[in-house]
Amino acid sequence: MSRINVKVRPDSDRFKVENGYMPKFYLEAEAEKGRANKELINKVEQIMDEKPAIVSGHRSRRKKLKLSMTEQEFKQKLEDYNG
Repeated sequence: MSRINVKVRPDSDRFKVENGYMPKFYLEAEAEKGRANKELINKVEQIMDEKPAIVSGHRSRRKKLKLSMTEQEFKQKLEDYNG
């Protein structure tokens, strides 16, 4: 079980992921009424084949996700996704 820090950028032109020290997710949804959080959860679930939980940062651009994989596995799947 890992807790992984990510950054989000809501209201972007298209969905995109930048893999780095702290992965950055560009989300199409606006940060209103939890729409961006829902998009983040859905997209991470599609990429990782596992539904994450937002542990902290519900109202922030920096979030902590809880997943059952290691941080290295998470970053490898992001690399494969961007491939």
